[in-house]
Amino acid sequence: MEFACSHVVCNWRSESLTEDEAKVTNQGSASTLPCGLSRAQSVSDHPYDNRVTFIQKPAPSLVPPPVPPRNIQQRKSLSRSRPPPLPPRGLENNGETRLKANVNVVSLKVGSLVDITKGSAIQSSQKPVHCGKCNAVMSSASSPETHQTTIMWNCEFCGKENVYSLTALKAGRFPLRSPPGRDILYMDDNEDTDYENLDDMLIVLCVDISGSMSVTSEISPGNSMRSPTYISRLQGVQEALQMVLSSLQKTSPHRRVALVTFNNEVTVYGDGTGVPLSLRDWALVDYDYVKKEGENYSTPHCIAETIQPLTQKIKELREHGATALGPAALVSVAMASQFTGSKVIICTDGQANIGLGQLDQEYSHCSAPSPYFYNQLAHYAAEKGVIVSVMTFEGEDCRLAEVGRLADHTGGRINIVNIGTVATEIQSAIADNVLATSVMATLLAPDGMYFPYEEDNHRLVREIGNVTDGVEITFQFAVRPEKVEIFQQRDRVPFQLQLSFRTRELQKVMRVITQQKRVTTSRLTQPCWVWAGSLNMSVLGVHCAQLCARLTMEGRVQEAQRQLRAQQDLLRDISQQKPSPKEESIYGNWISTMSMICEDINTANQNTTETETQPACRTSSTASISDAAAKVVYQMKRAKSVNGKGQRVAMLEN
Repeated sequence: MEFACSHVVCNWRSESLTEDEAKVTNQGSASTLPCGLSRAQSVSDHPYDNRVTFIQKPAPSLVPPPVPPRNIQQRKSLSRSRPPPLPPRGLENNGETRLKANVNVVSLKVGSLVDITKGSAIQSSQKPVHCGKCNAVMSSASSPETHQTTIMWNCEFCGKENVYSLTALKAGRFPLRSPPGRDILYMDDNEDTDYENLDDMLIVLCVDISGSMSVTSEISPGNSMRSPTYISRLQGVQEALQMVLSSLQKTSPHRRVALVTFNNEVTVYGDGTGVPLSLRDWALVDYDYVKKEGENYSTPHCIAETIQPLTQKIKELREHGATALGPAALVSVAMASQFTGSKVIICTDGQANIGLGQLDQEYSHCSAPSPYFYNQLAHYAAEKGVIVSVMTFEGEDCRLAEVGRLADHTGGRINIVNIGTVATEIQSAIADNVLATSVMATLLAPDGMYFPYEEDNHRLVREIGNVTDGVEITFQFAVRPEKVEIFQQRDRVPFQLQLSFRTRELQKVMRVITQQKRVTTSRLTQPCWVWAGSLNMSVLGVHCAQLCARLTMEGRVQEAQRQLRAQQDLLRDISQQKPSPKEESIYGNWISTMSMICEDINTANQNTTETETQPACRTSSTASISDAAAKVVYQMKRAKSVNGKGQRVAMLEN
């Protein structure tokens, strides 16, 4: 666990300052900054007055994230002579409350935590002792008392008095005292199945061959001697798939590859050696039937044995008909579900308009709950350890915001490609490996705290599903207003992460990490402010990107904008400290980056407003988000921090 602030800020409020309060606060001291940062001490009240017992000295600054790709097209009506639009105003004169950035943020680098071969965790052959109320695990932060026949433990998270029989603990292989260390790996010896060969995974190539795939693009300009060369999207995909198969034959000859195509119907070619399976008419709307057919479909041969027939099937593909994307995705995931760690790569250029998951209004007549279908399929894939990647062609509206849920929930890739980049993207999707499946994170804080935007209590449970390298998730936490004084009397408070998952070898593991953080105290008369050096700007930036993206995909665009404005205020306050011209430039780049993201979200919000007059059946909160905007938002949800030359850098995934 990595925290954004060196101390717990007890008095953060979701609605922190009104306009008048902000003015009074800002005028109270010349050295006080609006978002709670200060260059000197003061006796006036302040939003970030922690009254901490010591001042954290400023640490070296952090490099800001790179500017995200500008994927949202500007309207052609804008003239170059016009100045760029102003960033959103942080506070209007309409009495709107001003949100203050919450620096109580914790980051979980799940991609690293599930790799049990690395790190300094202590492996334990015993079983964890759980609290009977909040399910916390007895840890190094616990203080159990041993009596003649029992052990008593007052849970540090919920306060419950737990009493355990010594005889029962010994019989069940439970520890009789607090485990040493703050990072413990509990390994479950009872595996459900035997070891699974990693080469047994299946790669399903799910390809759109509808009529729109006949659209051509110029790949070679003409000259006086010859005409320009054009190829269709399908031809580009065919060439890309042949390159991918050839590469797999050389690098992973024992891996299995299956082909699925879709237009008016879904055709399952499998490894190309058997009779194709066709799904059409009523089968395209029967979820259970399509799922069963996929789960029972056998792909026995590896790519070394099937490259010739599979290549021939790819060469014979022809484009025509509609787009039965939903049934094709379902049967592909069902086929891949037979082997943990398998991949499904979907390549399409149009909206699903027939069968399950149809998105095209002209065809659906409001009859298919497409958001529910793609959510259901995403959870099914994640449960089976299948990674789904989605690729759409640039210049088309494929409703990536909806279909992209498959990749977002399973750890796959989401991208907009063209004829020249589709091969590279498919290769990249194949290279992503699942490190763990069925990943579940439980985060506990003391009773009296809660997790804004997540849970209204001190225990947060998040289903993560598949985890690939680099996955990082963040959460806010806060103290309830009525509990602030109580927490200010404490010196430290504990936090505990329980991460349960299955490794690639199907080993069940629970990793328990317990940390204690310093909190505020009311014993001092001179308050000390939160210094820039005590903030991890990388964690704050990643959290802001992830939270704003999630709020946008849920249709809560205004809340996302307020979060961005609060983050801009915080970054602006840090830059006002001016520790050096270099740092001022760095934080200026941070603000520019966040302004650009805010503008992208604002564009999506404008599109939503313009489409409110469309038929009421299009009720999805993401229905009006363009593919380009959806790609940016999904990249924000994948924001992560990386190490570079001793510094922490926040970045957006390409």
